[in-house]
Amino acid sequence: MDCNDYITVESERRQGQHLQREERGAIQRLHRMGWSLREIARQVNCSASTVLNELRRGTPPRSGSRGRSPGYSAKWGQAVYRANRARCHKPHRAVSCSAFINWVVRQVRVRDWSLDACVGYARLHKLFKECEMVSTKTLYNELWAGNLPLSLFEVPDILKRRYTKGKSRIHKRSMGPSIEQRPAVVDARTELGHWEADTVVGLRSGKEAVVFTLAERVTDNYIAVRIPGKTREAIQDAMEMLHAEFGDHFSNVFKSITTDNGSEFEDFTKAKQWGTDVYFAHPYTSWERPVNERHNGLLRRYIPKGVSIENFSPEQVLSFADELNGRPRKRLGYRTPEELFDDFLDSVYAA
Repeated sequence: MDCNDYITVESERRQGQHLQREERGAIQRLHRMGWSLREIARQVNCSASTVLNELRRGTPPRSGSRGRSPGYSAKWGQAVYRANRARCHKPHRAVSCSAFINWVVRQVRVRDWSLDACVGYARLHKLFKECEMVSTKTLYNELWAGNLPLSLFEVPDILKRRYTKGKSRIHKRSMGPSIEQRPAVVDARTELGHWEADTVVGLRSGKEAVVFTLAERVTDNYIAVRIPGKTREAIQDAMEMLHAEFGDHFSNVFKSITTDNGSEFEDFTKAKQWGTDVYFAHPYTSWERPVNERHNGLLRRYIPKGVSIENFSPEQVLSFADELNGRPRKRLGYRTPEELFDDFLDSVYAA
């Protein structure tokens, strides 16, 4: 007998639990003593069908026509159980969707797309069959489990902290109309042509180049212009350049602009002469300009904090904005800001 040390007393096994080595040893001993299936089941605290299945599973196949038929072996039953358990788990979908996974990894590394943007864009444009793809949740689960050829630092949004809104402060000085006077249609994001503005600095010490940014609230289209300094004159020159680019259609493309209370925006209300309304957010309330703040954070992937913007040419800064405008967005139905803004411009010029 190969299981001399196994127990034959009633175990503390919970009903529904898998049989363990001790229960298999008890089944072997009681079966050889001639007990019935029901008697063994009561002793082991399981059903009679469980005992029958175990006896069948744990009986080795007969190797020849001579000799006695092999009987149940607890050791054999335990080995068969372990082999079955090793292959009973559901295989990872990522294994059968390698082409899609490789495409996602390439988009994340080359174009800085999020995992959700990859899934949504691929489904929208039918780049893969549905059976060849996995969901966003599965991708993130595989990422956290270490089953993707990506590190968490290559998907930086997953490590960002969440920020909560604070209280609005009262203006100590008035540079123009407050955001409280802004029409409700701007807050609802139902009308195109309403923008948020800000500046992105590199080194805070000294006077050097900064980036003047604008973000459209509906399409998420992002404009980034390198200007020589964080001054009123530089901001005004950038606005003059944009006015020259859009000409008579400027007031239709830029219906309103909301900015903060920085000293560089003191003369920003001059844009009203071109038909553009200007509003100023409350002090220290970045959440009142969420679209622009979000895009400025994305721009930091290309221009990290503490790095001088003098190191980047105006063409490079423009290319950074173009890359951001080429990313699919979940809020936009996985279309890109560039697509939607081009449609908006077509409607403006057609009118």
